[in-house]
Amino acid sequence: MPREATEQPKLRRVIHLPGAMMMGLGSIIGTGVFVSLGIGSSIAGASVLLAIVLAAGVAMCNGLSSAQLAANHPVSGGTYEYAHRWLNPALGFTAGWMFLCAKAASAATAALGFSGYLAHATGLEASWLLAVALGVVVLVTAVALSGIEHSNSVNIAIVSIVILALLIFVVAGFPSAVQNQAAIQPLFDGDKFSELLHATALMFVAFTGYGRIATLGEEVAEPRRTIPRAVIATLLISMALYLAVAFVGIGANGFEKLNGSLALASKSMGHAALPTVMVIGAMVAMVSVLLNLVLGLSRVVLAMGRRGDLPKATARISESTQAPVVATVGVGVLIAALVCVGDLRLTWSFSAFTVLVYYAITNLCAIRMKPEERLYPIWPAYLGLGACLSLAFFVEWKVCVTGLVLIGIGLLWRRMKPAS
Repeated sequence: MPREATEQPKLRRVIHLPGAMMMGLGSIIGTGVFVSLGIGSSIAGASVLLAIVLAAGVAMCNGLSSAQLAANHPVSGGTYEYAHRWLNPALGFTAGWMFLCAKAASAATAALGFSGYLAHATGLEASWLLAVALGVVVLVTAVALSGIEHSNSVNIAIVSIVILALLIFVVAGFPSAVQNQAAIQPLFDGDKFSELLHATALMFVAFTGYGRIATLGEEVAEPRRTIPRAVIATLLISMALYLAVAFVGIGANGFEKLNGSLALASKSMGHAALPTVMVIGAMVAMVSVLLNLVLGLSRVVLAMGRRGDLPKATARISESTQAPVVATVGVGVLIAALVCVGDLRLTWSFSAFTVLVYYAITNLCAIRMKPEERLYPIWPAYLGLGACLSLAFFVEWKVCVTGLVLIGIGLLWRRMKPAS
């Protein structure tokens, strides 16, 4: 029988509230604002504003579930560990497997997004895009191997740059957006309800970066106090930024230009330097998301290695850096393999389905908590569960089928693997 995670060497608790919030923001304010907004507006038009609000509401329900689970069981692994404690090993494995699939796809999207924005800024030939994306994966993996304290310092600097770039965009374009409110009409079209829900599912993925706070729970100081505050604050700040950026982007240019990129949308705002600022902000944001995803994914791989669901070598922790070296390198290789798919929209859609399954299991865990363990009422967990299961099937049917097949493959692997 595999040893329980609690019997294994522990990571140090060095992340406090500001660092935890920046980890969450670094995972949310990146591909979501620079990639997902464009994809969502191409599907739902101006209704992407409503999709942001709906997605944030679902994310808040899930965030409350994640926060109280992490506060009660603050270990690396997130829902993988919660499901082992409150549900059963099969659902725990499914959660871990889906998290790896979902967030590795999100990380590949970030790497591809970085190379795309670099090409926009420099005129880089398309033949070099894949090599650049793979190069940034290698670089970020090396930073993650240096340890959580160094990684957190790098992340704080990166997130500060990204937020500054977005605030400059909002301030520069807000007057035009206010004068052109007709661009956001109609905000809701009853004939395109399915498109609204499809966009909501894609925007939901953008908000799930708060989960990095939970998956790094073993490294958070005072977890019962810090994690819930960090999750809630991260979601509120990111929703406000998303709405502001989307309102300005659509109001100043129409959703058609937002569908391209924020750099394209900023060209018509009358500020010559703004497109350059947005390109730099986007590239830095992609690196931030990628770093936070490598950190979160490696901690889930660490937890799965501790229980024997992945090779035991993945549970090793470096004495010098306190980083799970094998797990981190393995995650880097997985992301690089998905980068080779080369289709940004496909990787993001796949991430949407798999992460919705993951958070459905998170809410199931929260529903099973004992009354004395709860920090919040039970109804948000039920609401989050229903929303996740419903939205999962508004993604393209081919992506849904692929996700279900991967769940089956993972469970088959778990059943057939040699006993530890």
